[in-house]
Amino acid sequence: MTVALVALGAALGAPLRYLIERAVRARVRSQFPAGILLVNVLGSLILGVLTGLLASPHWQALLGVGLCGALTTYSAFALDTVVLAEGRERLLALSYVLASLVAGLAAALVGLAAGAALAG
Repeated sequence: MTVALVALGAALGAPLRYLIERAVRARVRSQFPAGILLVNVLGSLILGVLTGLLASPHWQALLGVGLCGALTTYSAFALDTVVLAEGRERLLALSYVLASLVAGLAAALVGLAAGAALAG
């Protein structure tokens, strides 16, 4: 049952990441990987809410591991950072790393607080 929930969540998260990243790329004409930043921050927020809610193991499997696991992407974050740095866009690469860390942690904290408040 748990494996099926993870697979279902991932089947939703991966296409969602693709669609969000493509939509952002079409609107933001820059070397800055704003789409990947957005999905990673969104995933951090969702995971924070789930944790704050003390969601059941089934919801954690479906939304936490499955959806957020497929929605977020460390590999694209790492590759984008390396590509920017190797392309002599070191300041942009550093900005991307800092924005990803700060925004991701902030989103997780906000989500955790929101989830805990909703849980009562």
